[in-house]
Amino acid sequence: MPRTVITLNEEEKRWLDRKACEQGLSMAEVIRRAVRLMRAEESRSEEFDELLSATIGIGSGEDGLKVQRRLRNEWKRRSH
Repeated sequence: MPRTVITLNEEEKRWLDRKACEQGLSMAEVIRRAVRLMRAEESRSEEFDELLSATIGIGSGEDGLKVQRRLRNEWKRRSH
């Protein structure tokens, strides 16, 4: 595993020390987990953007309120 040196200000270093101690982890492991979370968040954001792009224009030309009422009526019929 490659090693990386980072520079933190004193407040960030104290926070990191405290979090590592609270979780019973090394500072390096806290940072690795933070990086994993950020990567996962980015991935979800990219997937969401792709989904939005893929669905642009769906329903174009329809009256949104009419569609909404039709769908709600379908739901009501199915629930009875």
